[in-house]
Amino acid sequence: MAETDYDLLCRQLDALTEGVTERVSNLANAASLLFHTLDKVNWAGFYLMRGDELALGPFMGNPACVRIPLGKGVCGTAAAQRETLVVPDVHSFPGHIACDAASRSEIVIPLTVQGKLYGVLDIDSPVPDRFSEADRHGLETFARMLEWALATHD
Repeated sequence: MAETDYDLLCRQLDALTEGVTERVSNLANAASLLFHTLDKVNWAGFYLMRGDELALGPFMGNPACVRIPLGKGVCGTAAAQRETLVVPDVHSFPGHIACDAASRSEIVIPLTVQGKLYGVLDIDSPVPDRFSEADRHGLETFARMLEWALATHD
C-alpha cells in the first residue's frame, strides 16, 4: 500500500476550497479528493449534525445509512466523544452499524465549526487495520483545514 502524501493532499484541499463559499460544495470536493487519493478505501464522506443525530452528507462510495444516533456505531461514538476513532476491525466494535458489508476498518474524525460539533469525517476500507498513526495524523490535519474552510464560509 502506497503511503499518502498528506502535505500534498492538504494543499489540494486548500486549492479546492479557496474562494468557495458553499459548505456543501467544499464537503463534496473534500470527499471526492479523499476517495480518489487514498489507497484501499471504499467510502469517504461526511455525516452532519441535525438535531441530536448525524445525517448523511456528501460522500463517495456505495449508498450509506441516512441517520446515525449520537453514541451509536463508530460515527455516533466519535461524535459523542468528540475524538478520533481508528477501528482496525469494525466487526469487533460494539454496536457497529454495517452500512457496507465490505467495510472492515474505519477512521472517524469529529468536525467542529465555531466551537460546535458540525459532524464527522468518515472513511471506510475493505482492508482490516488499514489506518495507521500516520493516516490518523494526516487526516486530522486535513479535517482541521476543512473546519477552517467551513467556518469562514456560509
